[in-house]
Amino acid sequence: MTETGRENVPSRARRRFPGISSRAYEHPADRSALVALRKLSGFDTVFKALSGLLPERSLRLLYLSDSVRVSDAQFAHLHDMLRDACYILDLEKVPSMYVTQDPKPNAMCIGLDEPIIVVTTGLVELLDEEEMRAVVGHEVGHALSGHSVYRTVLLFLTSLALKVAWVPLGNVAVMAIVTALREWFRKSELSADRAGLLVGQDLQASMRGLMKLAGGHHLHEMNVDAFLAQAEEYEESGDLRDSVLKILNVLPRSHPFTTVRAAELKKWAESRDYQRIMDGHYPRRSDDKDTSVTDSFRESASHYADTVRASKDPLMKLVGDIADGAGDLGGKLFEKFTGATGGRSAPGDDDKSGGPGTA
Repeated sequence: MTETGRENVPSRARRRFPGISSRAYEHPADRSALVALRKLSGFDTVFKALSGLLPERSLRLLYLSDSVRVSDAQFAHLHDMLRDACYILDLEKVPSMYVTQDPKPNAMCIGLDEPIIVVTTGLVELLDEEEMRAVVGHEVGHALSGHSVYRTVLLFLTSLALKVAWVPLGNVAVMAIVTALREWFRKSELSADRAGLLVGQDLQASMRGLMKLAGGHHLHEMNVDAFLAQAEEYEESGDLRDSVLKILNVLPRSHPFTTVRAAELKKWAESRDYQRIMDGHYPRRSDDKDTSVTDSFRESASHYADTVRASKDPLMKLVGDIADGAGDLGGKLFEKFTGATGGRSAPGDDDKSGGPGTA
């Protein structure tokens, strides 16, 4: 053990991905949105013009003045991880990184002109070296994808929504945009989880990190298989009422639920796409300019269609059945919400039994 209490983990060879495009690891919904935004003429100029309104300068000064900047002299082990992550994903400029005092484990990548990465002391104290490496890779993945721009806008709009809450309909309009941005950003978190795996190249460490975010330090009390089983139970359990509650629960969140993230990452790690990247076959950023918006949206739509068909969630199964022409929408909604299995009585039919609980 070192003087700081951290175990010295022997360095091991990790595969590097020269020229890799963020499209290689981006979730289809995230990728289609980003491809479309990158194709918009003058989009970057508009966002840079917004920088005077956004709190970017204030945030940079805040972290510079009241946090610890990671360097060779401060949090050197994090600085090594950061440079290593940038080397693996071939990010030319290493972003600035800060550690800020906050017991809640968290990390983020923000900034319009240049991304900055911020991690809390709660996160640094919670994770071991390999788990932290996956988190640093996660944030570098955000930087490579350009997510920091949209995260900064989301922070600004969320703050704006609070300020205009008293204006009639003003808050409604802003919150509609915030809700849409949050839905996209939840998908971008799945993309960044994949980037973290590409950097750490240790699925078990990624799984451990996610479990610790959910259950804290008590790793010896947790089990990966049982944790993943929770995600499956979450998807399958309940009826349509539970499906609606799931949607309402996730709407205010910027991140997907932790068990869902773990299940999604494991599924991707076992996919052919991940293996192809590890074998050196991946899209290059030199080809990003030639990417088709139409193809990206088509791929995203296909992904969602496959997700609906494969989902065990009651609402998604119902949507899939209706899309496949499986029958009466009203009848299915009635059965799902009421728990009835025998169908509804025809108009005019009377209940002859007179007893309770009959269908």
